[in-house]
Amino acid sequence: MSKPTPPTKLIVVMAFEDDGEGNMRPAFDPREYQSEQRARIEAGSLINTYPAVIAWSREARPDIGEYGAPDVLFSFGPVPDME
Repeated sequence: MSKPTPPTKLIVVMAFEDDGEGNMRPAFDPREYQSEQRARIEAGSLINTYPAVIAWSREARPDIGEYGAPDVLFSFGPVPDME
């Protein structure tokens, strides 16, 4: 029997735009980063372009479908609920 892989940290930045009906929709596919600091910098650089931006991280074990609770690193504007 093989050992399960240890958790990794998933670090993501997402930006949102208004869909024209007052709702926020993703402006692009989630972007993964290797460090939380880099994700914060990238998220901060997007606030002049998009009305809502979030950077978050969480422990992940994608091989078995386990994902921990998200930890918000940076948030700006009316970010939609993540769940």
